[in-house]
Amino acid sequence: MATPIVMPKLGMVMSEGVINSWKKNSGDSIDPGEIIAEIETEKLNYELEATNSGILHIVHNAGVSVEVDGVIGYILSENEPVPEPETQPSLTSENQDNSPLQESQQPSIPAKNNQKSDIIPSTPGARKLAKNLNVDISLIKGTGPRGRITESDVRTFSENLPVDQSSGEPLTGIRKSIASHMKSSLSDTAQLSFFIELDVTETQSFRKNLSKENNIKVGLNHIFIKASSLAIKSVPKINSTFQNNLLTKHENVNIGIAVALKEGLIVPVIQNVEGLTILEISNSTDKLVEKARTGKLSSDEISEGTFTISALGVVDGFTPILNAGQSAILGIGRSVEKPVVIKGQIVIREMLVASLTVDHQIIDGADAALFIRRLKQSIENPNKFLQ
Repeated sequence: MATPIVMPKLGMVMSEGVINSWKKNSGDSIDPGEIIAEIETEKLNYELEATNSGILHIVHNAGVSVEVDGVIGYILSENEPVPEPETQPSLTSENQDNSPLQESQQPSIPAKNNQKSDIIPSTPGARKLAKNLNVDISLIKGTGPRGRITESDVRTFSENLPVDQSSGEPLTGIRKSIASHMKSSLSDTAQLSFFIELDVTETQSFRKNLSKENNIKVGLNHIFIKASSLAIKSVPKINSTFQNNLLTKHENVNIGIAVALKEGLIVPVIQNVEGLTILEISNSTDKLVEKARTGKLSSDEISEGTFTISALGVVDGFTPILNAGQSAILGIGRSVEKPVVIKGQIVIREMLVASLTVDHQIIDGADAALFIRRLKQSIENPNKFLQ
């Protein structure tokens, strides 16, 4: 029986991916685990492996953009016929003319304005960037080998557009995906936020000493990741996901950390935080952030998150939007010195506003309050709870 090869979902906001290249040709024999294609998304390149042995049949050529779960090919048994085309989900692509003709189709002469991507020499990155910037690639003069259009050519062209031509552009690419994801999150959940002001004076001293003693940079975010994992253990419901009307409670605490990129937001995930030390969290976080900024994250490193932390060091407080399926997200504002009253005395302490946004369908106010109390306990007494 034919095994469909589908476009994998490689991130929470991914709606489609580009077939960057096929590593095998139609008719080639393939084995389980063999790399058969490279998939390109707005965030990473992913090597797609064969799930079983058989004969490869390619449905969509390199350069085509296909919706998540859309069929891009089949693994067939010897002499097995290709499934009928109507069983294949529709695709979205700027290069649909590149897809191979089915036997029932007759070749036709495409309209002139549908041939741009085929005729104009350009790199895959340039085509994707032109699409994201809503730029007509046919108007760009290439500076690459043999006049090929590069990403640099597209950026230069876009930056030099008159203001009236570049305004009013529709959302495309990752911005479109993020907008859709955020809108869906707000419409499918009952989001409620709780705020608390935390005294991080002792935590700042604790992390500085830890950094000095171990010759490694420990940030305030690393402390919050560890403290959150401890608070979650006290309120396991926080560590649950709700999808397709099914509530799943997770044993392992997998915390996503929001990383801002030029193209948008990505959330790499630190797995099994509950078993990591603060130093291990620091090391893991730094590696994931570097991979995120260089576009080298694997699909495993942006999936299976059960809780998310978003930090903005320039605002006092904010309410981040829940990631799809998750029950809670922690927002961390900037830390500032300010006068506070302690035992009747005005003293200067370093304070920070944190917010916990939850899906009120799952998390009650009492659960949220308990999580916040446990978080406050750890953050304000790090030498006792975070050693």
